[in-house]
Amino acid sequence: MNWKDDMMAEFDQEMGHTRKELERLPEGKEEWQPHPKSMTVGRLANHLANLPSWGVMTVKESSFDVAPIGGSAYVEDVAPDRTALLATFDRNVAEARSALSDLTEADMDAPWSLMAGGQTMFTMPRRAVLRSMIFNHNVHHRAQLGVYLRMNGVPLPSIYGPSADEQ
Repeated sequence: MNWKDDMMAEFDQEMGHTRKELERLPEGKEEWQPHPKSMTVGRLANHLANLPSWGVMTVKESSFDVAPIGGSAYVEDVAPDRTALLATFDRNVAEARSALSDLTEADMDAPWSLMAGGQTMFTMPRRAVLRSMIFNHNVHHRAQLGVYLRMNGVPLPSIYGPSADEQ
């Protein structure tokens, strides 16, 4: 298997796992949070729904400024309910998958920068950004959502193997 097939298979697997958790988001609990310093379940779920769109930005641009001088700061879309959230996630996954499928080896090695207020926060090869800021970032927040779901009595789907709720 070549690097692109490997990357696409992992992308599909991880996005599928994320969707399974988002499907279980409890309606009416968007403002619930386990601790005052934690994100609300609604904000966390919306972040997960929007994360794949960062894959598109990473592929199509050489940098992204989250708070450009003289411009508007990045603000994530907020879905009003689970149905809209899943539609946002599905659209972002489809767009990211399409963008990722067009990458070449040279594209993967090209530098990409995250900026804030015109200042570079980091620059890494695009492949490292995709791995850390898209794939791993998704897994990290999906794990958080799993804890939130468990704390709200929502049965967890099996992800990498059986869960305590699904054998």
